[in-house]
Amino acid sequence: MEAVERRPFYLYSKPQITRNVEAYKEALEGLNSIIGYAIKANNNFLILQHLKNLGCGLYCEFDLDNIVSAARIAGKKVNVLLRINPDVDPQVHPYVATGNKNSKFGIRNEKLQWFLDAVKSYPDELTLVGAHCHLGSTITKVDIFRDAASIMVKFIDEIRAQGFDINYLNIGGGLGIDYYHTGTVLPTPRDLIDTVRELVLSRNLNLIIEPGRSLIANTCCLVNRVTGVKTNGTKNFIVIDGSMAELIRPSLYDAYQHIELVSPPSPDSAVSTFDVVGPVCESADFLGKDRDLPSPASGSGLVVHDAGAYCMSMASTYNLKMRPPEYWVDEDGSVAKIRHGETFEDHMRYFEGL
Repeated sequence: MEAVERRPFYLYSKPQITRNVEAYKEALEGLNSIIGYAIKANNNFLILQHLKNLGCGLYCEFDLDNIVSAARIAGKKVNVLLRINPDVDPQVHPYVATGNKNSKFGIRNEKLQWFLDAVKSYPDELTLVGAHCHLGSTITKVDIFRDAASIMVKFIDEIRAQGFDINYLNIGGGLGIDYYHTGTVLPTPRDLIDTVRELVLSRNLNLIIEPGRSLIANTCCLVNRVTGVKTNGTKNFIVIDGSMAELIRPSLYDAYQHIELVSPPSPDSAVSTFDVVGPVCESADFLGKDRDLPSPASGSGLVVHDAGAYCMSMASTYNLKMRPPEYWVDEDGSVAKIRHGETFEDHMRYFEGL
């Protein structure tokens, strides 16, 4: 298979993507609902096509002025939702918390009237149809969603009292996954939906949910090759060809992602504690710290699991490491390339004719 080229690559499971979407569809039975995939998690075009074919909407966010300008250019009246900051602590890493009062996202309740008046001032461009919030990512306690929904339906009551016919509540995404692979029982899509179901039904609302990570994260692994094993006398290192350029979450968020060798170790392989690091000249260039692994031979395969979300979409050409190719395993077990890897020639094209 072409995927054995000597560079890191991402390998997805197309059937797992389908299963993840179906889990949300089943959880939403009995509600008028929309599954809106948040494309910042992973923007591979073929994956987006597959999600669209499964019935997902594709969501990005815009601000008021941009929407008004776009509506005028298109000559169409646009349905909009007002993103409100509910000031609910999602109990996650501060870099992925978006629904507390110190976040740059959404509007605070004391500014609600100003925005409602602003929407009223554009009757030819805007129709307010709902309210939106988003708490953050990697959330593992569904009662946090219930708390936010309780606050949001009160805002909806207030907005409706001013004559707006709003019928949508968007509670965003944020459901976490088991990055640690410890067998921890985490909330399911049904757990999430059930905790807000009665509130949604009590206001006769259409529910929008925007899972990104929980649809795509566990469908992919980053496949690397071991280039060597070394020690500095106090610390052991497995050096791989992948790096923070291909998978920045551990460096950026201090995130944990499960790591294992592709081939089973020989019976006499001793297990040691390693940091798994890349070749980039940065102390932050690590994919895992303090991992108990058999000492691998040079050229061995090593995979970083749960790399479907915020990995390739945040990859870079730092250190002139070209972004890797992507593949997926289809329903019939065949492997197909779904994105070409970048080459140095691709990089140099940006400078042609200058």
